[in-house]
Amino acid sequence: MEYTKRSLSISQQIQQLKDRGLIIADDDFASRILSNVSYFRLANYMRTCEIDLATHQFKQGTTFESIIKMYDFDTELRNLLFTAIQTIEISFRTKLIHIFSQTYGAFWYVDMNLTNDGRKFLENLSALDREISRSKEDFIKEHFQKYDKPAFPPVWKSLELATFGILSKFYFNFADIKLKKQIARELGLPQHLILESWITTISAMRNYCAHHSRIWNRSFPSVPELPKNLKNSWITDFSFPTNKVYAQIVIIAYLQNVIKDGDTFTKGVMSLMKNYTTIDPFAMGFPKCWQTEPMWSI
Repeated sequence: MEYTKRSLSISQQIQQLKDRGLIIADDDFASRILSNVSYFRLANYMRTCEIDLATHQFKQGTTFESIIKMYDFDTELRNLLFTAIQTIEISFRTKLIHIFSQTYGAFWYVDMNLTNDGRKFLENLSALDREISRSKEDFIKEHFQKYDKPAFPPVWKSLELATFGILSKFYFNFADIKLKKQIARELGLPQHLILESWITTISAMRNYCAHHSRIWNRSFPSVPELPKNLKNSWITDFSFPTNKVYAQIVIIAYLQNVIKDGDTFTKGVMSLMKNYTTIDPFAMGFPKCWQTEPMWSI
């Protein structure tokens, strides 16, 4: 089937929405929004309000303003998550560099003998090499101006350039389980396999946030392992779906509370949910009495 749809003007977009049953009380407001946020991006939020996904007819009484509130909520949630993930990424990076270097020196990351999988080692090192080669950071330029051996800078310089994804892959492939467990325990987790599960999930979430993707009601392909008991304030109700954003929120909140005692992330989530009462928390995977959990009373 050939795609034949043509681009619509802003006024045509507004009329199309009206024809599909969306209530637009202020055309000027709708025009300003659609001039800055594409129709196609907003369509991801409109779908939840459609009675027929084939014809895109809206449920009776659906307003343009309600769609924008949904969009604004998702934007605030995404910003909240992204800020928290940065804190987690920096802490994880710091621990990875320091703890492994204390035992294996400044160039452990280029030693294949310290890894589980040689092919993955080469892939990870190649990906990091690309980051180093295109880096414009002063500390990298100064390093290569002064040193020509070894071929790579020490780990505390190199891994500062690694993406969260590359960073996590170095951790996953590292062979020393004892040191991997040490990092996990410093982050309040009993063993490294749980941390690997969480880092995989959080790294994927970071990419969703960085690309401004819809978060609030998405079903995620990567789900975190959720132990029943943890040493710090945690949850007791596990009746929620693990592929929804609530599962990701709780693991991010847990790590934030370990890294930054009394962190404001949990307060930010509670405030956001309170400010947007029209948002369905169950579509996000929130259990019925989530506010009573120990984690949220910190």
